[in-house]
Amino acid sequence: MKRIIAPLAVLALLTGPVLADVALAQTRGNGGAVASEQQRAREQMQAGRNLSIREIERRILPQMAGDEYIGFEYDPSASAYRLKFVRDGQMIWVDVDARTARVLRVSR
Repeated sequence: MKRIIAPLAVLALLTGPVLADVALAQTRGNGGAVASEQQRAREQMQAGRNLSIREIERRILPQMAGDEYIGFEYDPSASAYRLKFVRDGQMIWVDVDARTARVLRVSR
């Protein structure tokens, strides 16, 4: 049993810093951009300029009944959410004004 545990411990010690570097790189790379978008959306909502994503979803999802909701992205420069749906294997994007929840565009 000790013969198995010792190599595993060494492996954990060697890969731990590598995994930490990968996580750090992700926050500085594309992952950082996503975190930044989320932070901007949160700041705008807290300042009372935008509706929360939950409120946007509450208003838009019933309009897309029957479509599978995948998730959303926030565009801080446009102050808009892009909600993603799938219908019959086809992706549908719904761009929504973050201030009013008005549908700006539906793309297929």
